[in-house]
Amino acid sequence: MNPLFTAQLLTLFPDMFPGPLGQSLAGKGLEDGRWALKTLDIRDFSSDKHRSVDDTPAGGGPGMVMRADILGKAIDVARAEAQPEWPLVYMSPRGRRFTQADAKQWHKAGGVTILCGRFEGVDERVLEAREIEEISIGDFVLSGGEPAAIVMLDAVVRLLPGVMGAAHTLDEESFENGLLEYPHYTRPQVWEEREIPEVLTSGHHKKVAEWRHTQREEITRIRRPDLWSTYVREKEKKV
Repeated sequence: MNPLFTAQLLTLFPDMFPGPLGQSLAGKGLEDGRWALKTLDIRDFSSDKHRSVDDTPAGGGPGMVMRADILGKAIDVARAEAQPEWPLVYMSPRGRRFTQADAKQWHKAGGVTILCGRFEGVDERVLEAREIEEISIGDFVLSGGEPAAIVMLDAVVRLLPGVMGAAHTLDEESFENGLLEYPHYTRPQVWEEREIPEVLTSGHHKKVAEWRHTQREEITRIRRPDLWSTYVREKEKKV
């Protein structure tokens, strides 16, 4: 089958992929051809015998910076193989926060090209010249963009039809409809004197649905005031 989604990774460490994405349901989807993963080794675009891709920072300072000329060549090859609608992003702690909405948008686009940086970062000129969007998965710093790319791709791949199984399993997860997910329980009925909420074993589906929705709202209100404010505003618009 033709893949429903294709991930292109520009990286210095292609052997880091598929990593966890080669396991479990995502791995089965990859094996079945529901999605595809392509890696481009940035060092292949270096022209010296040492395959160097970085140099000292202009103006001085610690660390090394990935060179614009080498990255430009790698990106151009990747984009030539990509569809025009695929996002081109660079993993960066200064980028905007990746969200579930991005995962859905990438899924809809059918692919994404991700530049995984290393060292102190990449030459700013290549970001400007190739109109690359900077994306972050949180307010912390990793040693490279590869782990962050894996996290984001997992969020996308699980949306693909046939990867997670029943589509309705995604409907009430965290961040769907602007709310966090409700609590889950399973057997045994009593564990360390803690019982499963009675409504969940009542067999009354409407009451179960109402309880779960109430829990989603309450958990979101307490744990994520930012999400709750947005949810309330959107709800008021529909009234």
